[in-house]
Amino acid sequence: MPLNKIAVLGLGKVGILAAKLLHRVGLEVIGFDKRTPHEALPFAVQTVDVASEDGLRIATEGFDAVLSCLPYHVNKRIAAAAHAQGMHYFDLTEDVATTQGIRELSKTSRGLMAPQCGLAPGFVGIVGAAQVAAFDECRSLRLRVGALPQNPTGLMGYAFNWSPEGVVNEYLNDCEVIEGGVRKMVSSMEWHETLYVEGVMLEAFTTSGGLGTICETFHGKVANVDYKTMRYPGHMRLMNFFFHELLMRERRELAGEILTHAKPPVTSDIVYIHVSAEGLLDARLQRREFVRAYRPIELAGGMQTAIAWTTSASVVAVIELVRDGVLPQHGFLKQEEIPLSKFLATATGRLFEA
Repeated sequence: MPLNKIAVLGLGKVGILAAKLLHRVGLEVIGFDKRTPHEALPFAVQTVDVASEDGLRIATEGFDAVLSCLPYHVNKRIAAAAHAQGMHYFDLTEDVATTQGIRELSKTSRGLMAPQCGLAPGFVGIVGAAQVAAFDECRSLRLRVGALPQNPTGLMGYAFNWSPEGVVNEYLNDCEVIEGGVRKMVSSMEWHETLYVEGVMLEAFTTSGGLGTICETFHGKVANVDYKTMRYPGHMRLMNFFFHELLMRERRELAGEILTHAKPPVTSDIVYIHVSAEGLLDARLQRREFVRAYRPIELAGGMQTAIAWTTSASVVAVIELVRDGVLPQHGFLKQEEIPLSKFLATATGRLFEA
């Protein structure tokens, strides 16, 4: 089905940048938000509260696709509206339950249902699948991502450049892994390890949601699969104290407020990616790595933070592939089904090769 006109719901930093990038690649874009953006934008904007039934109807009628850049807890309603209209649906959620609900909708969808199109889940899964495919037999796939301040301060060494709701969920919800061929759930903020990117020492630990559907896809094919978040050393210990000893796990909303008040966003951020796989190739045990450090760049008329552009560019590249007929036009899209070479060949995906 055609994909020429798209609604972008939620005009925060990521939503505005994604809409600009979609406009740049030739799509007709209309943005929707309950607040009027402070900056002049190259696409039309409507002030609508999609939390209301009328607002959601206005934001999903007459479009070929919708991209939700709103908090995960509203995405089920948006996906249901898109499904009813026969539209393509895209989002950035890492929430497992939300994705499961969208997957049920995809069984009868006329358009493509594509959640989890951000950085993790999203781009790292595309990279990971390409690494697995490079082996005759793959024994392990390890995905590591960290969105951090370039110049950390304090014991926590962190700044909340991403949704506090999403971060709290990642730290507290259980994590899916494959260990020794067994697909199972483990606790978050465990399996601590140390690693280095560009000479910078980082710690990594389990967090929820970053794998998307990878464990399902590679169960029985790859013996060990896991996802971990990277932070500066000492962060995990402090977060375990905050959430578990102080019982802030029982007050998630308040926890997010406290953390963002203490560690507000920064403009000089960095996104670390460390994806590695091991396996047999031509009867020899080998290791493949994709290791990058992405920093803020000049893009779409301004300087964009690393987390904003990597997240926005990931979903826009996927939308380009759907528009161009490279990806399926209906049903459910797993991120690991997207060919890395095709992704990197898009106008927006090329940003990840820098």
